[in-house]
Amino acid sequence: MAVPERLNVEGLRYARAVAETKSFSAAARAYGVTQPALSNGIAKLEERLGDRLFDRSPRGVTRTAFGARVLPLIARALEALDAVTAEARRLTEAGERKIRMGLSPLIGSRLVARAFSMVQNLPAPLDLVLREANLRELRDCLTAGQLDIILIPAVSAMPRFERRVVDVEPMVVVSPGTAEATPVELEEAGKESFILVPDACGLTTFTTQLFSAHEMPLRTYAGEAATYQVLEDWTRLGLGSAMLPHSKLTSPDVPHRPLLHDGRQVRISFEAVWSPDSPLAADLLRLADGLAAAVPR
Repeated sequence: MAVPERLNVEGLRYARAVAETKSFSAAARAYGVTQPALSNGIAKLEERLGDRLFDRSPRGVTRTAFGARVLPLIARALEALDAVTAEARRLTEAGERKIRMGLSPLIGSRLVARAFSMVQNLPAPLDLVLREANLRELRDCLTAGQLDIILIPAVSAMPRFERRVVDVEPMVVVSPGTAEATPVELEEAGKESFILVPDACGLTTFTTQLFSAHEMPLRTYAGEAATYQVLEDWTRLGLGSAMLPHSKLTSPDVPHRPLLHDGRQVRISFEAVWSPDSPLAADLLRLADGLAAAVPR
């Protein structure tokens, strides 16, 4: 007798994400994968299950009658699987009083210092162990239970995770020949050509979303910088302009212009993201709420 093919857990998670976001593209962004990869994973799952879970139309994504019956079972199965992982961690790591925090390279040292202070002021002080990585790796590690909480730019949602905005930073523009820190409106800045970095830390995603939200074209330099310092170096060479959080300037003396939209400062938000099923959920909530309390309103 043939052994039945096992269900792929990643495919199940993709299906749950699509059911919650009602969008294949939003679910793909949440998991840090391409939309074709997510669609392929769901297609294989549907083939294994024997029917389609979703209907796609110009109006969006809806559950099929089959999906309406099966998707709640998928959600419960994943909750049970995650509970096994969480309980195993609780039993094996009970003696290790630490919070494993992942950081996007965009996170400034000021926010990290606040996190260290908050952790020491928890009811039972914990050690804070930091790990810096790009967005996709941080999301994967959080989902797999290898990190307890991550601090990332708020550029895309992660279904089924708790989140709090814990910091905001003003955006600045560094341009060739900039001498004075005169504010520049987004519409005026849009006439310039921008040098981008690889879409790993979230800065490029933020930049493209900012222009898209205001229905403005984003003009870009054909090349790509690897670091924030290279962005500044290339602007001095006249290759284009750069947009980045103020804290990522290599020095406050670097000529830059505050970025405005309709006279208001353009800011990037950063959020803490963690699982509500974490054994440290109560401490993580206190930590995130403490960081959020200091965010300018």
